[in-house]
Amino acid sequence: MGTFSVAIQIGDLVGQHYVEVQALVDTGSTYTVLPEDVLTQLGINKEGQRSFELGDDRLVEYPIGYARLRLGEDQTIVLVVFGPEGVSPLLGATALEHLSLAVDPIHQTLVPVPALLK
Repeated sequence: MGTFSVAIQIGDLVGQHYVEVQALVDTGSTYTVLPEDVLTQLGINKEGQRSFELGDDRLVEYPIGYARLRLGEDQTIVLVVFGPEGVSPLLGATALEHLSLAVDPIHQTLVPVPALLK
């Protein structure tokens, strides 16, 4: 499967200030990752730390917080990771689930899917 990016808007919890970024759609990433300076600029508070396993099997710890995420006409509150300087923004699996979106790997797009209440 190829990789692709989408434009997302990240904002403060109140929804008054947003920044648009191109984020790599990464279903292998649990959470959405953004550079720390972007989240700090928006006034996103650090709410703790989490451990993460990287692609090279290293374990690291990064701060986490909560932000408003807009994608197209939809929005949700997501857990975000304060990534190191220069990190490429990643749109993670939980944000896709919150927005009821799945990856269409053939057309490299996000597609709506029904949420489950079984």
